[in-house]
Amino acid sequence: MDRTEPINTILERGVANVIPDKSSFKKLLESGKKLNVYLGIDPTATQIHIGHAVPLRKLQAFSELGHNVTFLIGNFTALIGDTSDKDSERPILTKEEIQKNFETYQRQAEKIVDFSNITVKKNSDWLSKLTFEDIVKLAQNFSVGEFVGRELIKNRLQEGKPVRLDETLYPVMQGYDSFYMDTDIQIGGADQTFNMQAGRTLQKNLRSKQSYVLVTDYLTGTDGRKMSKSWGNAIWLSDEPREMFGKVMSINDELVEEYFVLATNTPVDEISKILSDYKDDPMTAKKILAHRLVSELYSEKFADGAKEHFEKTFQEGEPEFAEEIALKNNLLDTISQVLKSRSQAKRLIMQGAVDLNADVTKDPSSKVKSGDKIKIGKKQFIKLI
Repeated sequence: MDRTEPINTILERGVANVIPDKSSFKKLLESGKKLNVYLGIDPTATQIHIGHAVPLRKLQAFSELGHNVTFLIGNFTALIGDTSDKDSERPILTKEEIQKNFETYQRQAEKIVDFSNITVKKNSDWLSKLTFEDIVKLAQNFSVGEFVGRELIKNRLQEGKPVRLDETLYPVMQGYDSFYMDTDIQIGGADQTFNMQAGRTLQKNLRSKQSYVLVTDYLTGTDGRKMSKSWGNAIWLSDEPREMFGKVMSINDELVEEYFVLATNTPVDEISKILSDYKDDPMTAKKILAHRLVSELYSEKFADGAKEHFEKTFQEGEPEFAEEIALKNNLLDTISQVLKSRSQAKRLIMQGAVDLNADVTKDPSSKVKSGDKIKIGKKQFIKLI
């Protein structure tokens, strides 16, 4: 097996940074040594968006090269919640809530990752067994100054917002995950860099071992910000094909290349050709992108159907209220189940972006009935049953 091309892809595609350096990391990959690689995800919500596809695809690539790959469910770290990309405290989840969230994670990730060659672990198996003495000794490898020096934590303190003491332990816990599994390579987004560095610290201090961090690029959300569970700008792995296709078609033209590179397996040379061939026709380029994404996550048949639906509904000027959903108590409750975000649903209603039976309504409490037709923005058409 020629490992050059897959190794180059791992090193270059969708990579924001390699710590401590890319040169020695490449030599390690080329050495033929079987490495311990892991990606961890805290089950703080019930869905995974395609932004997670970036590190998940890296995980799959390492698996295909024959390395020891672990998909880690942070069911213990989720009891605290990572503050890396939040400007306030995360809500504290119960063990029951965490377990419920976890139940859907692997099923969704299977659209990206072949778990037959990947080990799934839960960090409660070792973190829950640490004694207080163990935690004290681990904490001695870090300083409070390092934690509070992080921009978001510093801002919270300056604004008088609370920072719980247990939040300072999150990087220690994630670092211990890496140490316990004797990790050679950690995979994660840029917001995880501090926490992953904690793993490198423990490997170096307690095992005298060099380990690496592979930092992946962010995927921009449909509203131009980082794709996030919290901001309602995500394309979810659980989205139905038509909805997924439509969301991709709604992104800004300048994001097409980014989505091809980060959210699909399309070869780089093919991406370049598509962008070149359709540089003056971004609509067609986006259709190819949307079709490719749906094909990879569902099938080509589903992608064909989603493309046909989009063209008939949005390009031929013949709205088709083909998506049928169950009605709820009112307009807000009804469309919340479609958008999967109550706050986003309320915002769109208040902005006049929702039509009820061809009339704009800005009242979230508007009553709805079976047979009503709802248009959300310009591209979502719903019929209530």
